[in-house]
Amino acid sequence: MNKDIISPENLVYEKPRLMNDTAMHYCAGCSHGVVHKLVAEVIAEMGMEDKAIGVSPVGCGVFAYRYIDIDWQEAPHGRAPALATGIKRLWPDRLVFTYQGDGDLACIGTAEAIHSLNRGENITIIFINNAIYGMTGGQMAPTTLLGQKTATLPVWSRAATPWLPTQSH
Repeated sequence: MNKDIISPENLVYEKPRLMNDTAMHYCAGCSHGVVHKLVAEVIAEMGMEDKAIGVSPVGCGVFAYRYIDIDWQEAPHGRAPALATGIKRLWPDRLVFTYQGDGDLACIGTAEAIHSLNRGENITIIFINNAIYGMTGGQMAPTTLLGQKTATLPVWSRAATPWLPTQSH
């Protein structure tokens, strides 16, 4: 940003200071970039830059470490709440959060999320729901909407999806 052109009183938007200068790689229309910005702003507003630890598992969210300049730990698919629980118990003064997509949280990691919530763990779970497994090219997920076409289900059929756990038929 050229400070000579834009004076502070005319500034409308400024990139959060925790955001790195790495160009986003996410698919067009994906909400990851906006959520990264919001997470970076909240951490800075809380003054927790040096005490924030994010946990990102397999999937699109795994690359969050490339964009937000805090400590990160990668977790196996679906296991981010379990890892975040361990981190928070070791360092109770830290701001610990998971950053998970719907395939990771609503399918593979359902048990870990439910049990961490049931135990009342003092972690934050950020859930990005784009209704598909985005990293696999648009594979159907448990959050895929009724009638939504995906790469693995190009022709929607109620008979083909009786197992969708988050939908009612």
